Amino acid sequence: MEEFGSGPIHGSGYFENYLPIDYSEAGFHHYLKERTDAADPSVPPPEGFVHCSYFWIVDDDDVLVGFLALRHELNQHLLEVAGHIGYGVRPSARRKGAATAALKLGVHEAQALGIDKVLLCVAGDNEASRNVIEKCGGVYESTIRGMRRYWIATDS
Repeated sequence: MEEFGSGPIHGSGYFENYLPIDYSEAGFHHYLKERTDAADPSVPPPEGFVHCSYFWIVDDDDVLVGFLALRHELNQHLLEVAGHIGYGVRPSARRKGAATAALKLGVHEAQALGIDKVLLCVAGDNEASRNVIEKCGGVYESTIRGMRRYWIATDS
């Protein structure tokens, strides 16, 4: 977690004003409960949020290298600048295929949820993530507030 630095950890469920500070066993269990509740349709999401499934990205040695979030629907904010899927890979594990493999699995999971096409949004200057999205079939649609918006059909 420390390798990600002090900013948001995309795909993890930790946001800029909600970064992990409790690395105790109890804190970890609280984190897991929040992530599980976020995906449960019987648990209403907090105001401004939608249901979301969270996944860990692990390498061949089962070492955690990143996170992926799959939002079950889009609200106005997500439609404009965040999308259905967000992911992050820790710096030491980047450029090794983890993000591409995770995104392909995320698209498959979206299809299982009945989502026909997923939206991904990426900062205009994030060339690595743009390449991942395009490699996974992302089709550029538009740019809103500096975020490039791509759609991927889940049946591809």
